[in-house]
Amino acid sequence: MKDDNIKVIPLGGLGQIGKNITAFQYKDEIIVIDCGISFPDEEMYGVDLVIPDVSYLVKNKEKVKGFFLTHGHEDHIGALPYILKQINVPVYGTRLTLGLVENKLEEHKIKCELNTVEAGDKIDLENFQVEFIRNTHSIADSCSIAIHTEEGIILHTGDFKIDYTPIDGLVMDLERISELGSEGILLLMADSTNVNRPGHTMPEKNIGKTFDRIFSKAVGRVIVATFASNIHRMQQIADSSIKYGRKITFSGRSMENMSKVAMELGYLNIPEEHVITLDEINNYNNENVTIITTGSQGESMAGLSRIAFSNHRKIKIEPKDLFIISASPIPGNGKLIAKVINELFKKGAEVIYEDLEEVHVSGHAYEEELELIHTLAHPKFFMPVHGEYRHLKHHADLACRLGMDRKNVFILETGNVLEISKNSARINGKVRTGDIFVDGLGVGDVGNIVLRDRRHLAQDGMVTIVVTLEKQSYSIIAGPDVITRGFVYAKQSEELIGEVKKLVEEELNKCLEKEIIEWNVLKSNIKKTIERFLYNKIKRRPVVLPIIMEI
Repeated sequence: MKDDNIKVIPLGGLGQIGKNITAFQYKDEIIVIDCGISFPDEEMYGVDLVIPDVSYLVKNKEKVKGFFLTHGHEDHIGALPYILKQINVPVYGTRLTLGLVENKLEEHKIKCELNTVEAGDKIDLENFQVEFIRNTHSIADSCSIAIHTEEGIILHTGDFKIDYTPIDGLVMDLERISELGSEGILLLMADSTNVNRPGHTMPEKNIGKTFDRIFSKAVGRVIVATFASNIHRMQQIADSSIKYGRKITFSGRSMENMSKVAMELGYLNIPEEHVITLDEINNYNNENVTIITTGSQGESMAGLSRIAFSNHRKIKIEPKDLFIISASPIPGNGKLIAKVINELFKKGAEVIYEDLEEVHVSGHAYEEELELIHTLAHPKFFMPVHGEYRHLKHHADLACRLGMDRKNVFILETGNVLEISKNSARINGKVRTGDIFVDGLGVGDVGNIVLRDRRHLAQDGMVTIVVTLEKQSYSIIAGPDVITRGFVYAKQSEELIGEVKKLVEEELNKCLEKEIIEWNVLKSNIKKTIERFLYNKIKRRPVVLPIIMEI
């Protein structure tokens, strides 16, 4: 790899939803756009978060000049507290984005240089100039980023949609993108999440009209579940609540934190007299209360699920309650949400969700919006980002339909290095990347082997065999005792467990007769014998754990 070429290295965010992070190296400097997490899938038992492996950045930490953030969603900022412990460099972002980052750093007790920027600002480094360009998304203060180098301009859209009538009145700066396109954009990196949806995203303001109509007819409490980061959605819920004489309260830790930060920074405008605490809701008639809660994805520990399954300490379902789920399911969460909706209906509540009313719009550009960005930018090279592989492929096809040469379009995998200069671009090499699992306070101590064991335990359970030996006489003095968990119900399987005990005893006696007392040999023999027996007998493969004690 040549040092005088730009290297674009996605360390996450390609081929999967979330964990967005991309490194850009030019000469002896590296800058990083975003630093996000992804959430575990159903196969990652016990894992709380997934963060990117940034070994490449750690190895080159003296070259890393800073993290530049497009916006404040978890899949773009969530990994910062973990990564800054390894590489403490300046972080650049807009006011709201850094307000959310600051909260995270305080929780993790990390001190870091935070530099607030505004749309239009340019940060000058030795080999890079980083420009923030206002865009519109489902969180306020969102930006695209243009990276200026001697080789050319790289435009990274970040997550975006084109909303001509945003709630805060701050429209996407398409004019600046057009200007950069006229100057000549070397590489375009654009959001691919909704590339296969035809047309144009619906404006966020349309949701406000739906809320007004629903609130005008509601006769009990209105409980709205939405993403905590969607401040514009919260603003519209609050506006409709105030219009129809309702007090507003927030439920769920992330919702409470986000609303607090957004109100303090002036992004969420709700007069103080209209905000109440959860403890105060019983002081008002039900028709005068709106609750904005977390849990729009059906998460078991979030506010909406706790209310639905009667586990919430302060909110119980009451007659005439109206629930609005103002979000669409993230892929894989559909069953969780359906379960919550069914439970709410069983408890006698009314529920409105996306299939019934226009209560959600996406924050990601549809096909026509992406076509507009390509037309304004008309880049020399194109690299689709943010999405599963199918989204990247559809976006590559879209670029080719608009006239780009297929050889100038690059679909990368995480860790691939795209080496680019004024006149050429090619995939050249790969750096170490991957997933680091966060489980409780442990970071990286759960790997593929631990996950394999957890899957094994979840699928087939565990059989523990405890036996005590006397070393001098080579005899069994206690046991074998068999303890099962998640394998069979012991009281109904006494015959099977009796056979296991008998086999263990026989296997041990064979070894003891030969005066074999080494733990590893005894354990290995017991394990193999019992695993073979159980599979032949009932076609199951539980985890077999022999515990041998000696006196």
